Amino acid sequence: MKYYFGWAKDDEIRERGANGGFVTATLMGALETGLIDAALVVKKYGIYEGVPVLTSDTEVVKESAGSLHAAPLNVAKIIVKYAKDMRLGVPVKPCDARGIIEQAKRKQLNIENVFMIGLNCGGTLHPLLMREMVASLFDVQPDVVLKEEIREGKIIIMTSAEGLEERAIRIDEAEEKGFGRRYACKICTTKIPRMADMACGNWGVPRDESHLKTFVEVLTEKGEALLRNAIDGGYVIVEEAPQDALDTRNRTESYMQRRASYWKARLDVLADAERRERFEYYIKMLKKCIHCGACKEVCPVCACVEDAKCHEFCDESDDHIVSIFNLIRILHLMDSCILCGQCEDVCPVDIPLTYIHRRFSERMQKKLGYTPGMDISQKPPLHETKLLWEAE
Repeated sequence: MKYYFGWAKDDEIRERGANGGFVTATLMGALETGLIDAALVVKKYGIYEGVPVLTSDTEVVKESAGSLHAAPLNVAKIIVKYAKDMRLGVPVKPCDARGIIEQAKRKQLNIENVFMIGLNCGGTLHPLLMREMVASLFDVQPDVVLKEEIREGKIIIMTSAEGLEERAIRIDEAEEKGFGRRYACKICTTKIPRMADMACGNWGVPRDESHLKTFVEVLTEKGEALLRNAIDGGYVIVEEAPQDALDTRNRTESYMQRRASYWKARLDVLADAERRERFEYYIKMLKKCIHCGACKEVCPVCACVEDAKCHEFCDESDDHIVSIFNLIRILHLMDSCILCGQCEDVCPVDIPLTYIHRRFSERMQKKLGYTPGMDISQKPPLHETKLLWEAE
């Protein structure tokens, strides 16, 4: 592994970027030199909304620079649907990268064509809850917020309410009050995307330079190609990161993982429940399902299409006490669920799907010795079914 501090050579990109514009400059360089055909980036519409954009226009990439924490997208299915035959550059959170890898295992895309620039991730926020938090904890009208960032354990907003004013609250404090990150992010322990081609972020960068430089870990040959292309083309400047920077990044990661363990235990409503109580909880939650299929559509692991068993075995005329659709999805995903929370984000009846899937998938994955989305060479244990007989 190789560790660097990096930043954009171009002043405008460096100013736009959250940590010196390294990721943006690297993507722009890859486009202009033909290393990639297109980039998949998120276009911002304020701080509460972002839209994925597939583009070969470097100006569009430049406009996407900077962080956006209240747009919890997962890009794996977007690549499969719109860009699976392209050489693609894409910034990814750990759960994005894991979804892409699982889709590649299911032969939905060619992983060699996808250049993943990983982004260290402390978590994302649901946009509606973010608006509520701004109004409740900051006492500010949500629409006057111009910018947000997460830095040194704080959620920071810049508002135009009284000129340009910066306000901050500790994430821990916000979350103890019921706000802050999504459930999936609170319990996530995969904070640095080491399954990507490079991992980038400000963890490990000296405090007074965190907005000027990016800590870069190069992880694969594709990551080496991205970096070499950006350096040779004059898009970025890099210097070797010292050992104390790596130590600081590791301490930050460890702290975030401890907090994840805390929230996992704190939010486990069935931790001490008897079997009957657990059964009644699942029935109560899953009977709310209206079989809209939104969870299946956004799931970055599921590769089923029209003949999906969760739909085939589910009949609207059935009067089962619990949704067969969800039972099949739980069984189908137990070995490969990455707990990204996309299903819960889009559920129109607010079923706590991330928690329910976690209750089943964690134990199954531990038993199978399989962690999904980490290693492209590992096959999903339940993906292939061997027939016991063969039709004539």
